[in-house]
Amino acid sequence: MRQGKIDAAGFRRAYQVNEAAAAYRLSRSTLYKLIGSGALRSVKIGGRRLIPVEALEALLTGNER
Repeated sequence: MRQGKIDAAGFRRAYQVNEAAAAYRLSRSTLYKLIGSGALRSVKIGGRRLIPVEALEALLTGNER
């Protein structure tokens, strides 16, 4: 599996759905439901859907937009 985007300071900026599911111990279907409902922000670049780390953290802390 390829590594997600990592910035110059060495911090991951975004996860692919599979990576986010593994890292946050959520199912892929749960993540797609959250994305579909608007509760979790994501971006689609080409054929890849990326979830910004800050969007996952906001969801977990209850600070989603």
